[in-house]
Amino acid sequence: MNKYELCVIFKPNLEEEELKSEFDKILALVERFGGAVDKVDNWGKRRLAYEINKIHEGFYYFITFSANSETPVELEKRLRIIETLLRYLIIRLDA
Repeated sequence: MNKYELCVIFKPNLEEEELKSEFDKILALVERFGGAVDKVDNWGKRRLAYEINKIHEGFYYFITFSANSETPVELEKRLRIIETLLRYLIIRLDA
């Protein structure tokens, strides 16, 4: 099992309920493909480093999870089509 960190940035115009629902979907995806969530870090609404489609802010979440090497590939396939996400990034953490 490898350790990974997933960073997701949601659009700033989401209501609190929508945001929670979308975030829960991502956690469910991690677990669906064999991952075990170790830690969730909610950074809240922050200013983006650069403008994306005329959007200046976003809701940041960092998820640390353990999984096999196929899980990030499957996650990326699903994350790509979620419309409420501005950006996502999955990195493998060194042991």
